[in-house]
Amino acid sequence: MKRNFLALMAGLLCSLFANAQDSLSQQKDSSRTLREVVVTYQAGKTTPVTWQNINMKMLEEKNTGQEPTFLLSATPSITVYSDAGNQQGYSYYRLRGMDQTRINTTLDGMPLNEPEDQGAYFSNYPDILNSVSQLQIQRGAGTSKNGAASYAGSLQLFSPQLSDSAKTTIGAGYGAYNSFRIFGEYNSGIKNRKALYVRASQIYTDGYKYHAFNNSQSIFISGGLFYDKSTWKVNVMAGHQQNGMAWLPVADSLIAKDKRTNANTKAEKDQFFQGLVQLQNVWQPALHSTITSSLYYTFLKGGYGFDVNNFSGLPTDGNLFHYNFRSHFGGFFSNYTLTYNRFKWISGIHGNIYTRQHRGTDDLLGELYKNDGYKNDLSAFSKIEYYLHRFTLYADMQYRYTSFDYKGSVAFPQMNWHFLNPKAGVSFAIDRYTSLYYSIGKTGREPTRNDIFGGNDDLSADSIGKPFIYNRDPESVTDQELGIRINSRRLAFQVNGYYMDFKNEIVLNGQLGPNGLLLTNKVSRSFRTGLELYADYQLTPAFSLTNNSSFNYSRIKEQTATFSPVLTPALIINQEAVYHYRHWLLAVSGRYQGRSYIDFANEATIKAYVLVNARLQYSLQRYIISFFINNISNTEYYNNGSVVADGSVKYFVQAPRNMYVAFKYSF
Repeated sequence: MKRNFLALMAGLLCSLFANAQDSLSQQKDSSRTLREVVVTYQAGKTTPVTWQNINMKMLEEKNTGQEPTFLLSATPSITVYSDAGNQQGYSYYRLRGMDQTRINTTLDGMPLNEPEDQGAYFSNYPDILNSVSQLQIQRGAGTSKNGAASYAGSLQLFSPQLSDSAKTTIGAGYGAYNSFRIFGEYNSGIKNRKALYVRASQIYTDGYKYHAFNNSQSIFISGGLFYDKSTWKVNVMAGHQQNGMAWLPVADSLIAKDKRTNANTKAEKDQFFQGLVQLQNVWQPALHSTITSSLYYTFLKGGYGFDVNNFSGLPTDGNLFHYNFRSHFGGFFSNYTLTYNRFKWISGIHGNIYTRQHRGTDDLLGELYKNDGYKNDLSAFSKIEYYLHRFTLYADMQYRYTSFDYKGSVAFPQMNWHFLNPKAGVSFAIDRYTSLYYSIGKTGREPTRNDIFGGNDDLSADSIGKPFIYNRDPESVTDQELGIRINSRRLAFQVNGYYMDFKNEIVLNGQLGPNGLLLTNKVSRSFRTGLELYADYQLTPAFSLTNNSSFNYSRIKEQTATFSPVLTPALIINQEAVYHYRHWLLAVSGRYQGRSYIDFANEATIKAYVLVNARLQYSLQRYIISFFINNISNTEYYNNGSVVADGSVKYFVQAPRNMYVAFKYSF
């Protein structure tokens, strides 16, 4: 497998350099518009899947360097919580009740999910949304993607538009819990066929919980070369973060005494560095043909301290166990696009190799174990959109192969999975503003390393040396989507229904494993169904209303029992009103999140709550000053929790009323 992968990599490199020589040999200026690197995984206007493009202007106005999950939570079917209780540091989100290990995340088509645990962690790339030019969310199976399975859905990020006008921006902000952000951003625009973008950020917070600080830095560099038939682009992104840990839920009895209680000890900290580099090329060999290719590499190094006594409920003695990680992740993809008036056909291949070293050490005993995980991924897809009068017919087929191997003190048989993921759909344009669509798609997904090892970082074995394998079986979902879209001058509207039928779904059971990570169970039968609404209405030139809401009805059937999956509220409503007057902008948003459960027995609950936030913005020429007030009503609420062995309940408390002020200057 590795030899085949390296051969493919070498072949792609030769192709890329051949294209480079062809491009560099062209000396004449072209009258055609210079093109950015394009990615072919986005859903288009008529693609019959459930998708939503985020309003980037509004996102920029709301962005203060908080974790992206809080900004995403204003879209349908998303829930979010943070370890520290405020909006910086580690935070997590779920889509249709499924966690982010089941959400495919890419940057210009490059996978951002870590292959072993399949999660994408924005905290390792602080302030990443400050350098994103487009953002599309697809809910459900969607279109074929690179990397981790697009199971609950996908989040597609796109790097800065180098063709934008030359501009420099500096910004700063300060707010509750000693939280601040400082950043600088420069875009040269295209000059003599070249362009450069650079952004650097510093973010800090003490955290709402005690000793739950976050201190992080990041940089994003993007450069491009633009030729007649070829465009080259390089992205470099790196982030460094240090955190006071707060990942343990807190007993409700302790929260009643002091809401800022942190169940982790002050000595427990983490530190991670992650960086990536991506080389992209778009080559147009003929009028109707485009070839998009990319090479990428990601490096991660870091770890965290774990107070075992504190986790076990024993008096702490200051001794820590340390989980340390180092990973290398490299890959490529190449897509061919053929476009005519009546159809668009795209085919592509993708492959990557991944290795991650795990090392466990103790302050007193030294190194206790060392092991390595290896994961390879190879996929190919072909999809077509055919336009027949008012109809758009869509078909998409992906084959994906992935393997996981392990080298440690216990012998491990390599695991291999093969997935065939078909998708099809149709959309019908009722008139120039309104369209209907229906799609059906199947996606398979392998278990994570944590699922396979039952929460252990070092594989354990029985008395005869046989490894304890908790789950090796893949899960799959058949997703059906039916919706209507309206896009007129004053109204953008989409409502869709979905039905997701699962086989061997891997779901959270509300418990924590021996290393503090969330544990899962495999269930034989389950489904998720619901309605989702997005509506943006411009009542007057100065006043607009935006609603993002969802209703979810989901059930798990296990033997004779039927129950709701954890952390899946039935009803979520997001409503925002925005008013512009000259240089002023006032926005008020409200969120209602219904009750959800945190255990399989459906006995421990997270209560429903209402949040109200507001922002006031003043813009004058090159200056923007913004004032934010979050949780105006000072609501006491939780967004996650767990049930311990003795039946007591622990929660993740979220911050009360808090404020933040931000300033930006562009020139």
